[in-house]
Amino acid sequence: MKAYVLTVFKQDGTKLLEETFEAPNDHDAKQIGTNRLEEAGYEDQTHRCVAPDGHMVLFHR
Repeated sequence: MKAYVLTVFKQDGTKLLEETFEAPNDHDAKQIGTNRLEEAGYEDQTHRCVAPDGHMVLFHR
């Protein structure tokens, strides 16, 4: 399992959410991140999910 970081921002750059979660691969991490965003009501906010090596698996501006 790898640790991914999901972050949600306001327009001014303030963090609304920052969570670390584990997933076996990027595909599953994208789904977990999307589900978490929907649960929290942040799917339309600026967000990103970053893999352990630094690449983004999910991004919305």
